[in-house]
Amino acid sequence: MNAKLILSIAAAAALLVGCGAPSGVRTDPTYEEAAGSKFVALNKDAANKLVAELDRGPTGDMPVLVATVVNVNDMRRSAPLGRTLSEQYASQLATVGFNVKEMKLRGDVFIREETGELLLSREIKDIARSHNANMVLVGTYSVAANFTYVSLKFVRTEDSRIIRAYDYALPNDKDVTRLLQVTPANAR
Repeated sequence: MNAKLILSIAAAAALLVGCGAPSGVRTDPTYEEAAGSKFVALNKDAANKLVAELDRGPTGDMPVLVATVVNVNDMRRSAPLGRTLSEQYASQLATVGFNVKEMKLRGDVFIREETGELLLSREIKDIARSHNANMVLVGTYSVAANFTYVSLKFVRTEDSRIIRAYDYALPNDKDVTRLLQVTPANAR
């Protein structure tokens, strides 16, 4: 009898476990989880660390440009991750008092749909001059097995000198992995 009782209890427990949460049901993230996003917080912190103790005396309130963060292996391309990072850095720099120019509002800067605002070294001086900017935030990302490594630099436009730099890593979680996906232009 004990064997039948144990078998019945085990079957009932298995049935209850199977009924607990229907398979295939999506549990959406909450607004509270979104507000506490570690991704956003880490990127804001990176921008803050980049400008920490930066002597802004000589630059005053001169405009700053933020270039699209690009893939270190192909600097002509960026995934949604690079564009998202650039947007978050620009927002944070403006929040802490920098005069950040929004290049998407200007018609004289060529912006590729797939890449965003790419500033190649030969173009920086001309674009900065047209925006009256003396510094540009540039960056690269490099995807590894578990992390995506991000390198940020404030570059002085007049002589391409790196004024400040900061490096950090993002975990390759579901969100970062999704943002790293590049949609081929002909797949649209």
